[in-house]
Amino acid sequence: MTCCTSLTPPPAEGIGRRNAMQGLAGSVLLAGAAQGSAQAQGAATRLRLAFCGQLLCVVPYEVARSRGHFRAEGLEVELVYTRGGNQAMQALVGGAVDYAGTSFDVALQAFANGAQIRRFASTGRLPLFALATAPRMAGEIQSIRALEGRSIGVSGLGNADHVLVLHLMKRAGVDTSRSRFAAIGTNLYEALRRGQVDAGMVQEPALTLVQEAGGRVIFNAMDIDDANRVLGGAFEFMGVAVRAAERDRRLEEMRRLARALAAGLRDTRSIPVEEVVAALPRELVAGGDWGRLGVMLERYRASLYPDDVRIDLEAVQRVEASQREAGVLTKDIDLTALLDRAALEG
Repeated sequence: MTCCTSLTPPPAEGIGRRNAMQGLAGSVLLAGAAQGSAQAQGAATRLRLAFCGQLLCVVPYEVARSRGHFRAEGLEVELVYTRGGNQAMQALVGGAVDYAGTSFDVALQAFANGAQIRRFASTGRLPLFALATAPRMAGEIQSIRALEGRSIGVSGLGNADHVLVLHLMKRAGVDTSRSRFAAIGTNLYEALRRGQVDAGMVQEPALTLVQEAGGRVIFNAMDIDDANRVLGGAFEFMGVAVRAAERDRRLEEMRRLARALAAGLRDTRSIPVEEVVAALPRELVAGGDWGRLGVMLERYRASLYPDDVRIDLEAVQRVEASQREAGVLTKDIDLTALLDRAALEG
């Protein structure tokens, strides 16, 4: 699931090529950097990779593109921006794209619903949320335990932010039945600022704005220190999946794609943040606030992005456990069938 889409995708048998293409309708299509010489020589393998267009999710992909890491692996990658992870997964299962980059929640739910996919690489190790109070409640709500009996804003019931806050509250011993969850959509900042809810799960830049308005941060899942303290470690988020039936045929291509993304991750964590920002399409930055974006990336990039694409099994298991605890995942899942950790061993 992504930051702003439901955790329950359509059943796999209902995801056909037509549905996949409809899921892409209205998406912003941003082709990878022109790789003219390689393409002209017939040397580049062309492929399409769809993923949620949430800004912090796409950073390592765009860095890999702009710095030539796809090209260095002989790949011409078209990055297909969709409205959410479910749409990206629909496109993959329906055959409209070659790969899908989604949150692990989306992959897990799709697999539970029968989608024949294999997740083989990780590009994000933390969810893009933080739990913050309304400014007027900063003095009263100072812990997760204090959320009992309060109103809590989430993007939508069953979405990743809702599941995560339920997980946090139950671990803290909160009787969640006494709290009220308000499905507000993605603009939680205004609801918090106006005091329409007592607390909420926000993303950036809403988190910074809430803090500036006097709100208190209870838990920041985008900070690895906070994640270690509260969740016990990384909490698998963005990663890449392929259709299971094509795994063996695409194996070498998957490894090339993974190497390019690994290089993009390393650059995302290490190069001057101005160069990271410059790699991003201008369409992604609402209002053109490049300065705020740079500050945000500098703050979070070492936490959000792993330095390797290999899947962290413990991080995956934490997500699975949270979904079971929240009642979203009700089927038994064979993680060894969903995760293709052996794909990158060659």
